[in-house]
Amino acid sequence: MPILPPLRRWPAALVTAARRFSRKNGWVMSSHIAMSMMLALFPFVLFTVALAGTVAGVLSQDVEMDSLTELVFGAWPDSVAQPILAELEAVLKTSSTQLATLGGLLALYFASNGVDAVRIAMVQAYHDTDTRPFWKTRGICVGLVILGGAGILAAAVFELLLPLYVRFLADILPLGRLSGQWEQGLSGLLALLLPAGAVIAFHVLLPGRVHRVRRILPGVVLTLLLWAAAGSGFAFYVSSFAQYSATYAGLAGAMAAMIFLYLNAAILILGAEFNGALIDMADGRKQ
Repeated sequence: MPILPPLRRWPAALVTAARRFSRKNGWVMSSHIAMSMMLALFPFVLFTVALAGTVAGVLSQDVEMDSLTELVFGAWPDSVAQPILAELEAVLKTSSTQLATLGGLLALYFASNGVDAVRIAMVQAYHDTDTRPFWKTRGICVGLVILGGAGILAAAVFELLLPLYVRFLADILPLGRLSGQWEQGLSGLLALLLPAGAVIAFHVLLPGRVHRVRRILPGVVLTLLLWAAAGSGFAFYVSSFAQYSATYAGLAGAMAAMIFLYLNAAILILGAEFNGALIDMADGRKQ
């Protein structure tokens, strides 16, 4: 039995995924994920900053907070990310960077709620039956939060150390003078790789059973492509047409971020539904 159906049947699978998305109240589930992710956003960043402070104390090296926030919000449109970053900087100025505190543990738990909302959507999209006990599913969600924070921290350290290493090689080897554009390209590449890694981890770990990598890749690629298109389109919409400040006043930035997360959550669910439709076609199950 083939792992995936022929490419000519993929458009039909996408139509089936859209129908399933609507039939399973995908927009309602997207709003639940968006709200959960919005509530988990600040705790996740605070946990990552606390983790960075702990690692910096162990390694006696400073990690720039701007680098961490840039990696978290690097793929967001500037018009959406800037109001959130302004509020986040205000919070970080008064927050402790100690990880082993009650506040840090609560931040970790609340951040895992956002991942658990994605898990529920993934299980429904793959029409799996999740028989895992609560402690195991919650442990996976907490583990993904820790892994995400550690990944962002590792990327920030890599982004800091790699230019220093390349400049050192350029000084001792006849490589010529290096421009600073490649460092900006490195930052952009890391900002793209982190969401890709997160989507792959969601599709691998969160459904009720483990699916083959080749079976989850179509939905992952679809999600990333639609995210890129949605980010550009939403940025153009906010800068050209939307006037959230006239409706929401001081909450305009938060509402723009909420709608952006809502749109991205819908795309994430659609990608999982696309995989589910492809799997059913390949296995010969009735649509």
